[in-house]
Amino acid sequence: TQVGAPAFAAYHNTTRSATYGTEGKISLNTEVFDTANCFASSRFTPNVAGYYQINGQVCLQATSNGVIAEIYKNGSVYVYGAVGPGLSGCYARSIVSHIIYLNGTTDYVELYGLPTGGGSGAATINAGSTDTWFSGCFLRSA
Repeated sequence: TQVGAPAFAAYHNTTRSATYGTEGKISLNTEVFDTANCFASSRFTPNVAGYYQINGQVCLQATSNGVIAEIYKNGSVYVYGAVGPGLSGCYARSIVSHIIYLNGTTDYVELYGLPTGGGSGAATINAGSTDTWFSGCFLRSA
């Protein structure tokens, strides 16, 4: 690992409404850490080129429907997490994780969520550091 290599962790701190069947960017408004000041506006734009381990989780409040966590790179879906099914009265969670090359200048990643199985109704994205979060760290140069 390189000295000064970017790493971050942030989480969603306020419940909010989402629409079933519609992908939406997750607002990550509480930073746990940001070692190189590369995380802002719920987006990680590292200033060192290389390979990064990127992880995220999206959680819906108690529902019998599901959710899919997604990592977006440069505004487009890069990888989907597994469908996190809900059970009656339980929270639905989906985790996504991948190693992604980021060029250190213009590449960025964001966390999105896709509530599933609820028709056109509203879902609630749960808040808190253990429920809806996003993190990443530098692994190695290219």
